[in-house]
Amino acid sequence: MSGLTDQEVRLYEEQGYVVPKFSLSQSEVDALRTAIDRMIDNNPDVRPEHLVNAHLAAGSEEGVTGADEILELTRHPAILDQVESVLGPDIVLWGCQVFCKPAGDGMEVPWHQDGQYWPIRPLANCTVWLAIDDSKADNGCLRVLPGSHIPQKLFEHHTDSRERLTLSQAVNDEYMQDYRAADVELDAGQMSLHDVYLIHGSNQNTSERRRAGIAIRYMPSTSVFERDLIKPGSSSGFKIDFSKRPLWLVRGKDVSGRNDFSVGHPSPG
Repeated sequence: MSGLTDQEVRLYEEQGYVVPKFSLSQSEVDALRTAIDRMIDNNPDVRPEHLVNAHLAAGSEEGVTGADEILELTRHPAILDQVESVLGPDIVLWGCQVFCKPAGDGMEVPWHQDGQYWPIRPLANCTVWLAIDDSKADNGCLRVLPGSHIPQKLFEHHTDSRERLTLSQAVNDEYMQDYRAADVELDAGQMSLHDVYLIHGSNQNTSERRRAGIAIRYMPSTSVFERDLIKPGSSSGFKIDFSKRPLWLVRGKDVSGRNDFSVGHPSPG
């Protein structure tokens, strides 16, 4: 596997997302499913849709205990090959979240743009969304507005005060009228990649099947993770603290020269 095909890159550029041909093996999926089940058990006070920093087994400022298997996943060479196809050769891992919607109880994610929540400047990011369970329309799969990334700007968001939402901010309706929603249905082991400006969300899971997935966040090292840009709090709908968020240079070099790869990591010795 050497990354996205030319056609897949074109789809990503035109639509703002793509579902590549690559998928994980059954044994890899089974191992990750076991890791997620363990995470849910280890975080009984956290909604399974809110398992931020799922790659940090030692825990984090957000109060979630993650799993080493997920950190290993973020460095998967074939996944990084795909990300390199759209971000270039210099890649920083800065976040990872498990979104697990329980059967009959899974929360809705309102229409939003990821960049509304993130302290990356210039704003650039590719999210890999990996299905651990089959992710279909009936159990709340990812939904996107193809082409909504093309203006490369953040649309105005408002606070959505409805109950049982994973996030608390949503794109204003008037900005979505020119786009038609598409379901991103995936079998377990498949993944999608999407742009930071793409409007996306997902419905509640009212089915009898769980829907679990892992969102891995990568930015190009031409951008800077400005930890002090967004203060700790819960404006997203759950606890976030970027001030001690660790970064990993997973491929290439830090082109900006300004990203700090020591914050949030254990001190040597």
